[in-house]
Amino acid sequence: MRAYRIHDYAGLEAFRREELSTPKPGPGQALVRIHATSLNYRDLLVAKGLYSRQLPLPLVPLSDGAGEVVEVGPGVTRVKPGDRVAPSFMQAWIEGGPTEEKAKSALGGAIDGVLAELVVLGQDGLVAVPDHLSFEEAATLPCAAVTAWHALFGEGSIKPGDTVLVQGTGGVSLFALQFARMAGARVIATSSSDEKLERVRALGASDGINYKTTPDWDRRARELTGGRGVDHVVEVGGAGTLPRSLNAVRMGGRISQIGILSGAGEVNPIPILMKSVHVQGIFVGSRAMFEDMNRAIGLSQLRPVIDRVFDFDEARDALRHMESGAHFGKIVIRV
Repeated sequence: MRAYRIHDYAGLEAFRREELSTPKPGPGQALVRIHATSLNYRDLLVAKGLYSRQLPLPLVPLSDGAGEVVEVGPGVTRVKPGDRVAPSFMQAWIEGGPTEEKAKSALGGAIDGVLAELVVLGQDGLVAVPDHLSFEEAATLPCAAVTAWHALFGEGSIKPGDTVLVQGTGGVSLFALQFARMAGARVIATSSSDEKLERVRALGASDGINYKTTPDWDRRARELTGGRGVDHVVEVGGAGTLPRSLNAVRMGGRISQIGILSGAGEVNPIPILMKSVHVQGIFVGSRAMFEDMNRAIGLSQLRPVIDRVFDFDEARDALRHMESGAHFGKIVIRV
């Protein structure tokens, strides 16, 4: 079978296509034919050795995918051949809060991922995907969508009438926009592209702020909320944007810290204290969250935003496209 593996941290060249033997499911496991996978920024960091240099190599990359169960091992009762499924990002995080042990089961990092034609996964780490979604659409869900769901509903408890600020137009931010609108919340979006801001308005954002032409976007966000500040910030920038997020959020509001696209650094903690801001680190989510989210997606008939679909042989091109930052939504690789 065809698969990609990483043998070293050579950047995009680290993704090497190989022929591997077909795996067999053992007790409690299922063999899944992967039909599509999708990229996350984490996958670039893994390839460049910036995520961790302690990962077990060689490593099959990517955490996100969707496919069909083709065979099950002894004792499997949760899935059967023919089921359309997606894997949980952390295979051992079924419910409850995160732990170090659960984090050690993250696909495409701690253990082999899904950029392969066939993968063996534990039955407890598989989730049924909504019937109305294609495999390409379902492949976008395990990391970005669950992260956004966890931020807004697992920790955020947003409600109709709240205002959510999302940064950029990557996968997490667009899922957060869609979920917030589904819940009746207002969404303010930031981007460096006026064209992308027009597209987020078409998805339901009430306002867009170009942070290149309006570098003090935090002040603009406060103006748009009558000086009160937003209820919730989906923070994907890191130290470079967190100070402005702290200014943009209301007294007692919440910031979901998800990404570090602008890098690490020092942040003044005084605004967190003086404004009683809840700053919550969000590291994807559990299988239970994934299943709750899928029920909501099915009821609302929500469709993920896909930027572009690449063929399996174009995996490196897909990574280059992500690295360029030109994408709007998720980048998918059809297996």
